[in-house]
Amino acid sequence: MCTDDPTRAAEQPSTVTEPVEVMPRAKAWATTMHGHEGDDFIQAHTDSHARMGTGPVLGRESREEREAMLLRPGATLARGAGDRVITEEPDSERTCFERDRDRIVHSPAFRRLAGKTQVVVYPTDHQRTRLTHAIEVAQVATSIARGVGANVSLADAIALGHDCGHGPGGHASEDAFDAFIPEGYDHGPWGADVVLTGLNLCSQTLDGIRNHSWSRPAPATIEGEIVSWSDRIAYCAHDLEDAIHAGIVALEDLPKDVAAIAGIGRRAQLGTFIRAVVRTTNATGSVGMDPETARALASLRRFNYERIYTRPDSVAQSHAVVEVLHGLVEAYVKRPELMPQDYRWDDVIRGAVTYVGGMTDRFAFDQAEHLLGWSKDRLPRGIGRGI
Repeated sequence: MCTDDPTRAAEQPSTVTEPVEVMPRAKAWATTMHGHEGDDFIQAHTDSHARMGTGPVLGRESREEREAMLLRPGATLARGAGDRVITEEPDSERTCFERDRDRIVHSPAFRRLAGKTQVVVYPTDHQRTRLTHAIEVAQVATSIARGVGANVSLADAIALGHDCGHGPGGHASEDAFDAFIPEGYDHGPWGADVVLTGLNLCSQTLDGIRNHSWSRPAPATIEGEIVSWSDRIAYCAHDLEDAIHAGIVALEDLPKDVAAIAGIGRRAQLGTFIRAVVRTTNATGSVGMDPETARALASLRRFNYERIYTRPDSVAQSHAVVEVLHGLVEAYVKRPELMPQDYRWDDVIRGAVTYVGGMTDRFAFDQAEHLLGWSKDRLPRGIGRGI
């Protein structure tokens, strides 16, 4: 939801104008521009030999027919163009939920998740961002959806889009923006009703994004319920893994009930929790988990909350994030001309929150230096809060 500061263009090095020899690998890559001749067609490799049977294109209508045959009663079926605010013609190749998934993946809001906090502010190459978290949630959700006969494409779309409403700095951004939004800033509804509205997504996709948090009303679809569980399963396992790698907690600190029931590593924990949801859902018809495994998941989440999310350093970082974002919104409200034209709304406060909420961590903290005149010592560093 933000663009780079145009004043930074002058800081970039000038373009090299003197002739420079093209690197050998670039020359070799250029030789593949046209591809390679096949039998009346072009192929990618000179020695392509993979073959399959021929037939008509397996487009949207074929896949909708397969859904009707293969998915279990209660699963959400894709029909035509989907239930959208703005009516669209159905796509010839993709179902409506496949189309939603593609729109989310190609959206600026999804790309910017790569620069937003999951647990660690300024994450290293090995720590999760909101983007990698969304991808891991989608992996869990599609695994469960396949196992219970639900609509995999819808679960995938909801999972990939579920955190697009998050601001920089993790959940602390919600605390910061609450002061400016009368109804409060909740990343689920904000993502569905503000950030992603331009994509004209299906109502079922938006409902799942809006209500994925357990504190929200239940989603309207089985697939939305699946993502609610998948989000919690994914972050409980991978936040622990990140915290261990960062030296915040040790593996031997893990509660004994978690280790005994779900295992001590992310892979074992994900397998245990995913299978428990699949098993329970197939047995009862409701998306859930057996009490014993659910207690282990709750114990893991409680451990993460006490030892990672609310440790003194994390709380201090959360307060620093709130201070930065609060200061930025106030600055843009006073001088809306500093925002890109797309955010200069009649409701200047809401426009400023939308602009700052779309920023990556680094861009927001850089703006605190350039716009607010803050020193680097005043900016957040290290571990943030990532519930």
